[in-house]
Amino acid sequence: MLKKVFGSAVFGVEATTITVEVNVDSGIGYHLVGLPDNAIKESNYRIAAALQNNGYKIPGKKITINMAPADLRKEGSAYDLTLAMGILSASNQIKAKDLDRYLIMGELSLDGSLQPIKGALPIAIKAREEGFKGFILPRQNAKEAAIVNDLEVFGVDNIKQVIHFFDKGETLERTIVDTREEFYKNLEFPDFDFADVKGQESIKRCMEIAAAGGHNIILIGPPGAGKTMLAKRLPSILPPMTLHEALETTKIHSVVGRVRDNTGLMAQRPFRSPHHTISDVALVGGGAYPQPGEISLSHNGVLFLDELPEFKRSVLEVMRQPLEDREVTISRAKFTVTYPSSFMLVASMNPSPSGYFNDPDAPVTSSPAEMQRYLSKISGPLLDRIDIHIEVTPVPFEKLSDDRKGESSVDIRKRVTAARDFQSKRFEDNGSVHYNAQMNTKQIRQYCVLDEDSKSLLKTAMERLNLSARAYDRILKVARTIADLEASEHVNGAHISEAIQYRSLDREGWLG
Repeated sequence: MLKKVFGSAVFGVEATTITVEVNVDSGIGYHLVGLPDNAIKESNYRIAAALQNNGYKIPGKKITINMAPADLRKEGSAYDLTLAMGILSASNQIKAKDLDRYLIMGELSLDGSLQPIKGALPIAIKAREEGFKGFILPRQNAKEAAIVNDLEVFGVDNIKQVIHFFDKGETLERTIVDTREEFYKNLEFPDFDFADVKGQESIKRCMEIAAAGGHNIILIGPPGAGKTMLAKRLPSILPPMTLHEALETTKIHSVVGRVRDNTGLMAQRPFRSPHHTISDVALVGGGAYPQPGEISLSHNGVLFLDELPEFKRSVLEVMRQPLEDREVTISRAKFTVTYPSSFMLVASMNPSPSGYFNDPDAPVTSSPAEMQRYLSKISGPLLDRIDIHIEVTPVPFEKLSDDRKGESSVDIRKRVTAARDFQSKRFEDNGSVHYNAQMNTKQIRQYCVLDEDSKSLLKTAMERLNLSARAYDRILKVARTIADLEASEHVNGAHISEAIQYRSLDREGWLG
């Protein structure tokens, strides 16, 4: 007897429905076809034990299972439940007339309980698109899938519940999530708060400007100055994610199985901080079966590269294009996948190999040649894509011992959100630009018009400080953001002079 059951495979951030055809015939043997990987080929052992422990069995007949489309490679252990239900139904051990109206996924333990799967959200989106009545999956993933409305989502703990649902008509508990309520509930409680940071007012100001304009930023300072502490708090002052951004972000994390158990939509912006031993494939994504890399996992959030010169040069170079295009395309001979990667880059570094620079009291100092070698690990084109360079100095004892709390992230975020709203109105006719950091040369000329005084100030600064030509556009973009924070229509001299301070690495004596 032939039966069809439906599962799903995830490629990139999209799902494809897989039809599992199970045929039970006279004879003997178990044949699984349709390009399954080893995890799926081993499934018959898990299925046999799970059925045995729940009072059922794999029949001693010839079982042929085809996973269509047969030319598409299937991977992972999430098809165990799909295959088991197909075998039970095709061998007439259970009645299951509505089996083809549901999409079924789950990994089986030997006792019949279910383990979580990856990609529940994209699978649920595809199931709704294709008109399935419901989606049956492990309970740990149910909240994530229930974000999708107009689809019945049933989270189950054991294969027995699924068998009784189809065979005896017992009801399964439906998971219902109020997406909007879930989303707004988590917005106002950041894990890390700027109120914890003592001193460093000028750096906090810098972070506020970076968040308001979406600018990439690099922090340069000796060990223990607070670079990592400040970077970790940046997501807490970024504008809250829109519902669309939250859905997009959750989808990417769902594909790699990084959504926490029993949580629905991700409401907080992601913060990723990979170690400097990371490979270029792990950073941008890829592999034999492409997976999203760190830059895609930090989509709509922050990617923090601590100790930037310690990263391999090839790793930093592969990031240049995604920084510009805000997406990364991975091509293989048989297929191409595109992952979104619109993130804010925050980098930190010591000014020299010893960590101390121009500090007469430093225990170790570096020679100019050592410094040059250290700093030259960061290429000009990568620095080109970083708008703000700021020096972080250690906090004096008086500030550290002060009991007063600093300004909270929630208060700073209000100003940042107001500045972003200002920019949204400005760029509403332009689909590809949403905030100042994305402006091209033409838009800079249009929106950053300077009066004569500001022009002469910028000219003097560029000559005196020996600022490079690339610094010119960056200064104008940052000045535009400073003006937006003050709700000012025009960029004036005060905005320009503040923006000039944020180009440390362009000055002579830093990078040659």
